[in-house]
Amino acid sequence: MTATAHTAAALALGDDALVLSHRLGEWAGHAPVLEEEVALANIALDLLGQARVLLSLVGDEDELAYLREERAFRNVQLVEQPNGDFAHTIARQLYFSTYQRLLYGRLAAAGAGDLAGLAAKAVKEVAYHQDHAEQWTLRLGDGTPESHDRMRQACTALWRFTGELFQPVAGLDVDWQELESDWLASVTAVLERATLTVPDGPRTGAWSAGAGRQGLHTESFGRMLAEMQHLHRSHPGASW
Repeated sequence: MTATAHTAAALALGDDALVLSHRLGEWAGHAPVLEEEVALANIALDLLGQARVLLSLVGDEDELAYLREERAFRNVQLVEQPNGDFAHTIARQLYFSTYQRLLYGRLAAAGAGDLAGLAAKAVKEVAYHQDHAEQWTLRLGDGTPESHDRMRQACTALWRFTGELFQPVAGLDVDWQELESDWLASVTAVLERATLTVPDGPRTGAWSAGAGRQGLHTESFGRMLAEMQHLHRSHPGASW
């Protein structure tokens, strides 16, 4: 792996973790039950820890997080989607954590380099993230008519963002078609157990496929980034 490819891979994975961590952090004080306050906060902290390690492989983690403009971020569009209701957040977690566990498992198995070392540690955390999302998908999908309908709507709304997960990333030696096939099988099995159907819509759009990795983001991302970076930009150079 070249230095440039190594940097591109670390930046892409680091931005995924950073942005999703911030989105989950927005649930603080708003989760439906107290137990989920703790669970979502713990998942957010896991992701933030991953982001710090990955971004430090690229440069200064604080500068990368707080001083880049929107077009410089390389996260997939899925992770930047607003939380919506609780079902929406769970659907996003199901899609992403399943992908992340499968990807990190493959990187860990490669057994060489900084990314393999990170993946070997992080895959254990991500396995919990996936289990948490799966359990809630089952509870909501196979729960009341209201919870079933909300989970169905959430899965359908986010489905079109999942195709981008499997666009090849420079520096990651992964069989992307196999990864996508395993992801689809895993997600399909969970949805069927939850009495939900796999969404019919396309998983990529004419403009959205791979767009986040290219620095093109959805409208909500700009607002999220402004909030995330506000304090650092308002007091440049401050020490705490």
